[in-house]
Amino acid sequence: MAYSVRDRSIGPPPMFRMTTGVKWLLISNVVVFVAYFFALNTAAEQLFLPFGLVPRSVLGHLEVWQLFTYLFIHSPYGFGHVLMNMLMLWMFGTPLEGVWGTRRFLQYYFFCGVGAGVCVVVLNLFAGSLNSRTIGASGAIYGLMLAFGILFPRAIIYFMMLFPIEARWFVLIMGAIVFLSTLRDSGGGVSHIAHLGGMLFGFIWLKMGLGYRPTGSRTNLWQNLRDSYHDWRLKRARRKFQVYLKKQGTSSRDWEDRVQ
Repeated sequence: MAYSVRDRSIGPPPMFRMTTGVKWLLISNVVVFVAYFFALNTAAEQLFLPFGLVPRSVLGHLEVWQLFTYLFIHSPYGFGHVLMNMLMLWMFGTPLEGVWGTRRFLQYYFFCGVGAGVCVVVLNLFAGSLNSRTIGASGAIYGLMLAFGILFPRAIIYFMMLFPIEARWFVLIMGAIVFLSTLRDSGGGVSHIAHLGGMLFGFIWLKMGLGYRPTGSRTNLWQNLRDSYHDWRLKRARRKFQVYLKKQGTSSRDWEDRVQ
């Protein structure tokens, strides 16, 4: 998947400048993957097993850190798993962090990821498969995809690099696929409940405006998202205007003096 920088309603998402939070998430995931890859079939492989998400370990042994650490563990038996997740992290995470800032972006990312892990534990508890092991950042990634579809609804995503589709429809389609896949989950190698859980917790965060409201404020999520985006667009427009003034041989102070 890829998306263009054109947005038919609110302008292009700021995707091309690598942001701090995304950069360190990428580095962390890749470093852990490489270490896990070279640890295969050695005694060191056992060091990585406790960091995957196993419901029995969380519920029976209170190893709650697994709800966090499983996000950094990817299958070492191939490169597709980590490559796809990191590509989507860059695609959807960079523009979101550009608008929200690093702290809020990371709060949202881990809220979705941990929430997805909680959904995995609960579902496996009822299904009686407490020894299943879940790894990967897909739950958090699907949360990012949901937020991208809300904040940049008309951004054009090129699905499979070929088919253009607006982000809002892409998110709806992917959400429907994940939901139906969860209902028909037959215990395959993909944790559809983690994907659905990431989107669900992302929606909860966004709907409630967690982490976005000033103290004592009752402003809802959608207003906060719009305000954040318009603040970013205002800053970008101001920079462009300053460049224009420099080309015209004047300064913003001179312009302000003339219009007052």
